[in-house]
Amino acid sequence: MPVRAVSLDLDDTLWPVMPALIEAEHCVDRWLKEHHPEVASAWPIEAMRELREQVARDHTHLSHDFSEQRRLTIRHAFAACGIDDAPVDELWRIYFAARNNVELCPDSLPALNRIVERVPIVAISNGNADLEVIGLHHLFHTRLNAAGVGVAKPDKRIFLAAADALGVAPEDVLHVGDDPLLDVIGAREAGMRTVWLNRHGETWSHGPAPDLEFADMMSLADWIEASTVADS
Repeated sequence: MPVRAVSLDLDDTLWPVMPALIEAEHCVDRWLKEHHPEVASAWPIEAMRELREQVARDHTHLSHDFSEQRRLTIRHAFAACGIDDAPVDELWRIYFAARNNVELCPDSLPALNRIVERVPIVAISNGNADLEVIGLHHLFHTRLNAAGVGVAKPDKRIFLAAADALGVAPEDVLHVGDDPLLDVIGAREAGMRTVWLNRHGETWSHGPAPDLEFADMMSLADWIEASTVADS
């Protein structure tokens, strides 16, 4: 059956996310050193990272909402220093801007431009990447994240929500992502066809193989162009 739509992971599929996350942590730390040195001293970057992980463990009901986890981390860090009125909004603004200052993989934008000429694209992300801030929102039919849907990948409900937003059956959607569990296995459980975007040449070792495997987005665009021509 022809592919009628593509759902797409964002972080580590279209861009490497770790450089942006690390820079975001440093931006927050620099602001704290200037405005709240006592908090910066008590909670250097590594300690703040460990606190966020502890917050995630203690608040499993927020497992789908990384943004709220981080805001809660800020509140905890300031409260531990005896400050009840934490500047959560300001620090979140600083973190969010830096977190979304990503550098696209060279193949991502040209591939997206080719794919959207053939089929609609929907974003499915567990994170808090903002396609409007990044400047790619115009290429996406719909943008879904775990915080908005209420569940995170690999829960099949977020994939089914994407198919519903597109107005197509799950089996008509090709989901593309870098994570074997979150993307490939999750999408397959929802009834979608799957692409493992394997940029680093890893070996698949996670049960049944994905339907397709590509090393970059341009190879995916080639396949979609060829398959849509064949089905026309």
